[in-house]
Amino acid sequence: MALLKPAEIKSALTQVPAWTRRGKTIRRTFEFKDFAVAMKFVNKVAKLAEKAWHHPDIDIRWNKVTLVLSTHSEGGLTGKDFELAAKIDRQAQA
Repeated sequence: MALLKPAEIKSALTQVPAWTRRGKTIRRTFEFKDFAVAMKFVNKVAKLAEKAWHHPDIDIRWNKVTLVLSTHSEGGLTGKDFELAAKIDRQAQA
């Protein structure tokens, strides 16, 4: 998958407004009631990631989960990152 150009990244971010760009990545921190709920969310994200064959970096801090997406094989952001971010957002609302 091809790297996105800056204008394409800017446009794609409008579809996942809770995510922010940092260099060659996009990231979002989710906050939950407690650790158990945060871990349930991480397990749901893992299933989405496996299905998409695209895996985020995950940082878990008690009730906070930070996800970082980048297409490492391409060296930056591609459509895969924004597609998975949108799926994760929908899962967080479920």
